[in-house]
Amino acid sequence: MTKNSNVLAIILISILTLCFTGCGSDAEEADTIITNGIVAVVDSANTIAEAVAIKDGRILATGSIEDIMKHKGDSTEVIDAGGNFVMPGFIESHAHLSEIGEANKILDLSDVNNYDELITAVANAADQTLPGQWIVGRGWHQEKWDPSPSRNVSGYPYHDQLSAATPRNPVYLLHASGHVLLANAKAMELAEINDTTENPSGGIILKDDEGKLTGIFEENAADLILNTYNQYRNELSQEELDKEKLTTYKLAAAECIKKGITTFHDAGSSFKDINLLKELVDSDKIPLRLNVMILEKNEALKKKASDYKIIGYGDNHLTVRAVKQYIDGALGSRGAWLLAPYTDDTTNTGLNVTPIDELKETAEICMDNGLQMCTHAIGDRGNREILDIYQSTFKKNSKEKNLRWRVEHAQHLSSRDIPRFAKLGVIAAMQGIHCTSDAVFVRKRLGGWRAKQGAYAWRKLIDAGTVICNGTDAPVEDVNPIPCFYASVTRRLDNGSEFYPEQAMTREEAL
Repeated sequence: MTKNSNVLAIILISILTLCFTGCGSDAEEADTIITNGIVAVVDSANTIAEAVAIKDGRILATGSIEDIMKHKGDSTEVIDAGGNFVMPGFIESHAHLSEIGEANKILDLSDVNNYDELITAVANAADQTLPGQWIVGRGWHQEKWDPSPSRNVSGYPYHDQLSAATPRNPVYLLHASGHVLLANAKAMELAEINDTTENPSGGIILKDDEGKLTGIFEENAADLILNTYNQYRNELSQEELDKEKLTTYKLAAAECIKKGITTFHDAGSSFKDINLLKELVDSDKIPLRLNVMILEKNEALKKKASDYKIIGYGDNHLTVRAVKQYIDGALGSRGAWLLAPYTDDTTNTGLNVTPIDELKETAEICMDNGLQMCTHAIGDRGNREILDIYQSTFKKNSKEKNLRWRVEHAQHLSSRDIPRFAKLGVIAAMQGIHCTSDAVFVRKRLGGWRAKQGAYAWRKLIDAGTVICNGTDAPVEDVNPIPCFYASVTRRLDNGSEFYPEQAMTREEAL
């Protein structure tokens, strides 16, 4: 398979179900029949069929053309696949729906090749923006710039050049990972941040050796800027804000459907946003089937979690039975929590962004309410700590079975912890595309030995019996599943090199 292969000639966008069934003897009439295809049934035997029958948006049967045509009635639509590959719509197992929509409305910096290009892009935006209005962008990554900024701290640029280009507008630019933010002087002034401002819990205001602000805010420190931006946004009426958010969701859903995704696991939405999603479902304006993780503080969860447990609402278009948490940050920003220091910053082991006691409390809330806990953990220490919390919680609630709690990302693991996923029944919600996207800096951060032992260790996890669900983490990466599928199978970078290919999945496993 090549990167540009015509992997999907036909995607069954109308099929928003997870199950295929054998051909029944009653020959129930189908709404739609697709014939003459290479139909991936996606069962445990990786069965390939010739045809599929669909009724009421669900798979009625798969099998030979002869068997499936028994389901043809007077009103059945028959589609000839022309010998092409046919599969159910993709399930995006970890991405951020509202942020995908927002990314379509803000400055896209994913293609800038260096800091100078970033400055040019923001300056051009400033020329078209009224004084005082915020400029927001996302997608830059300092490890992918050539050349690196001449003045930098830990590879990050100083804000000075950005501030000089945008004196009239506050600016914040999210890192591709979403875990770092670059702000200009105007934004920091509005947030009342100066050289003496101290780091918040779980965050770093990056300063140089002289204690001067660089404009970089890591992990929870980014909230200092984001809170100020949100105060500015609050000048809009609630009606205007809700209308914008609904438009954002519709933009994101349309992009997902266009790229073959029919079911979407949203990795963190507030109660308020869940209410808006419910409105869209009620008005039949969301074509995706959504499985939403609640992102709220523990106090709010205690009060409302039971009220927001929703299963199969609106013909299975909205399910809410999971809670999102964070134990650490991202590897690229050196926020992932490690057992040993970063190879390229030996004074740093990353960040624990949510206190352990708070995570233990979240686990208890989830257990009490029958909710799935889904925790962002990227570093080996972060993964070990959250597995410890899960194990302790499961032990105290030993009568509960098949809980299917998840670790989101599980990017770098200690060899000691890899078997624990399967033993505990914990799902590794990983993203194939992260491996090849991050590969340019992984060895710098971890060193060769650690990277080989436990970075994006899909093969080791699968061989140990772990269930992996794949996704893109959009808008960190493009929501298009095909590059993710390709990365999962090849682990091949754009330059042709391969990142520990012995950890690759088979095509069937990736699908």
